[in-house]
Amino acid sequence: MSYISTIWSTPKNIKYLTTTRKGGASKPPFDSFNLAYHVNDNSNDVAANRALLHKQLPGNAIWLEQIHSNKVIEISSESDLNSVQKADALFTKVKNIPLAIMTADCLPILLTNKNGSQIAAIHGGWRGLASGIIENTLACFDCDPSQIMAWLGPAIGPENFEVGQDVIDAFSERNINLLDAFNPQENGKFYVDIFMLAKQLLDNLGIIQTTCEQQCTFNEPEFFYSYRRESKTGRMASLIWICN
Repeated sequence: MSYISTIWSTPKNIKYLTTTRKGGASKPPFDSFNLAYHVNDNSNDVAANRALLHKQLPGNAIWLEQIHSNKVIEISSESDLNSVQKADALFTKVKNIPLAIMTADCLPILLTNKNGSQIAAIHGGWRGLASGIIENTLACFDCDPSQIMAWLGPAIGPENFEVGQDVIDAFSERNINLLDAFNPQENGKFYVDIFMLAKQLLDNLGIIQTTCEQQCTFNEPEFFYSYRRESKTGRMASLIWICN
């Protein structure tokens, strides 16, 4: 397996990584380090890829059935770690439990507070962003937003993410004015800068320290899966955990 090198100045006890599509068992078109079962890849290959990933972690990752919602799951010491729940964000204060978010164009968002005692992982599709997935995740933290740090991972870039008026309407319905992130086109569509969109949402919520990778999944087929580029494709994972 391989993962991207990132620069995010987290507390020393916070660890994180984002996988690429390289170094796994999956065959085309999922070649090769696909971590998602739901895309109809060979289940044995996915299991082999996850097992390889888990060797790099302090324990098996917590996975979600992601549904483009604003639902957050909090993982406690009492949680069933083998249960796969429908949601789009994970939060925990428990050490050595890696939280995993899968993406193939959507934006992975990782959060930690500055003393490294609380973490979260968010699947940032536009539907979740518009319906409050970031707000709901921040509500799990018991500290001021100024004490929370954010990291934005690889996602579809602003020159490739075309949407319709319905996306702007979804944000407008919640009185969120983020039009700077939308670039109107002659065909009545818009190109969206999802990095800017998430950064503006975080800024508005009081997050003053955000690190953005600004890597486009669509433009880098060697390293990243992209649903917009090829709908039958795999998924990368972004993970975060608290060490002892």
